[in-house]
Amino acid sequence: MSFTFVGIIGIIALFVLIFLRMPVGFAMLLTGVAGFASIVSPQAAFSMMVNDLVDVFGSYSLTVIPLFILMGQVAFHAGISTRLFSVAYKWIGHLPGGMAIAAIGACAGFSAICGSTNATAATMAAVTLPEMKKYKYSDTLATGVIAAGGSLGILIPPSVIFIVYGVITEQSIGELFMAGIIPGIILTFLFSFVVAMWSILRPMDAPRGEKQTLKTKISSLTGVLETIVLFLMVMGGLFGGLFTPTEAAGVGAFGTIVLALLRRNIGFKGLLDAFTETTRISCMILTIVAGATVLGHFLAITQIPFQIAGWVGGLDFPSWAVISIIILIYMIGGCFIDALALIMLTVPIFYPVVTSLGYNPVWFGVVIVLVTQIGVITPPVGVNVYVVRSVAKDVKLETIFKGVVPLLFAIIAATALLIVFPSIALFLPEFMAK
Repeated sequence: MSFTFVGIIGIIALFVLIFLRMPVGFAMLLTGVAGFASIVSPQAAFSMMVNDLVDVFGSYSLTVIPLFILMGQVAFHAGISTRLFSVAYKWIGHLPGGMAIAAIGACAGFSAICGSTNATAATMAAVTLPEMKKYKYSDTLATGVIAAGGSLGILIPPSVIFIVYGVITEQSIGELFMAGIIPGIILTFLFSFVVAMWSILRPMDAPRGEKQTLKTKISSLTGVLETIVLFLMVMGGLFGGLFTPTEAAGVGAFGTIVLALLRRNIGFKGLLDAFTETTRISCMILTIVAGATVLGHFLAITQIPFQIAGWVGGLDFPSWAVISIIILIYMIGGCFIDALALIMLTVPIFYPVVTSLGYNPVWFGVVIVLVTQIGVITPPVGVNVYVVRSVAKDVKLETIFKGVVPLLFAIIAATALLIVFPSIALFLPEFMAK
């Protein structure tokens, strides 16, 4: 058998394992080891696996991931997410779909101190769904909004996906973070616009809340102070040259713990739960990275990535058509494989093609993060939908998937804007570089 044929069998086996509900990190690891063993030797395969596992789990660059996750977990257990939602609701709860828009705003705010789409979706589902149910919001709207709003966690910095993309491509993580801010704000407003239109067309799905006095609104703003302080401390230090990304993550995690303890919003049990969840989520992410690394070595010797890159790069199409094909591949692939795994598998293939066509690598990073957001809320993977379902156990999966459909158009619109106007992503990094 040719190496290419073995590679194709390996890819098919990978998808079969994923559809059989094997964790994607283990599926990639098993496929990579088995494929490498069949082409080279079992001894070489196990040696390669051990080296890759040691490299990934001992990587200094990747320590930034558990630190930012710890920051988000402590913030959740300290009640910061609850206060964010409360502030947003008091300001806009009386508008059409106000409570759902407040949930989106809270998702955006929590994303700024979390970095994980799964954690954002789970946190905001636990905080906001009971409130929306109390105000008789439809299950379709309420759950769809949280699943889609949670996807902001991979776009608004500090994003785990940006960190991994930066490590793979050797791009500045700081620039990637800065590039995600304006697209993240735009997508937040687009989500809110879709919800407002939905609520106007179907007011029975989103009853209006009570209008608050100006005094109540202003006094509630103390609930966002922690988020603002933490975001400015981390991002300000990062772009002011005071911290490296890893140091910024450490400062953010430590600052979150200190603020929570000073305000007495967290106890020993809360801290223990935060550390436990951080360990679980970090292990999951690093296992995916390690599995993708092993699989990548297997695919490299099959020559499939280079053949795909050569085929795409050799197309007699204008550059905009080639980039459109690549984006379409990400849109389709994101529906079938985890966003982080997709990034790990495909960036080494398409990154050289994109840069050879003259596209900015930071802009490309933001584009593929936006596009892979579609995958986290669409079947069959749709991980955010399953996360929300785990909280809203009385809601059917098809109800949640139905709820995210209108919000998909917001992500598509944001992606189109970013493609037509690249400066949306590049303005802040270029401005900060001056």
